[in-house]
Amino acid sequence: MAARIYKPAKNAMQSGRGRTENWVLEFEPERAKTVEPLMGYTSSTDMLQQVKLSFETRDQAIAYATRNGLAYRVVEPKERTAKRMSYSDNFKSSKAEVWTH
Repeated sequence: MAARIYKPAKNAMQSGRGRTENWVLEFEPERAKTVEPLMGYTSSTDMLQQVKLSFETRDQAIAYATRNGLAYRVVEPKERTAKRMSYSDNFKSSKAEVWTH
């Protein structure tokens, strides 16, 4: 039973960064998903795929995994690089692509 500890990324559909401050412990799938032949539904007999545990810090998640004897791997979050731009930068002539109508 292997687990993955990570900090979730920002939702692509929203500009805010809600639900990204906690660390998540999620179990890796042990069995492949199967397609049910009659209706075509995708199903799995692995119930641990449904478990997601949230922790305030990475150390708390690691302590939980070691306390319960879980093999784990930590995925470090990538730092965000914010590009400072003003509205007038869209119309600069020094851009690679010149904006025209």
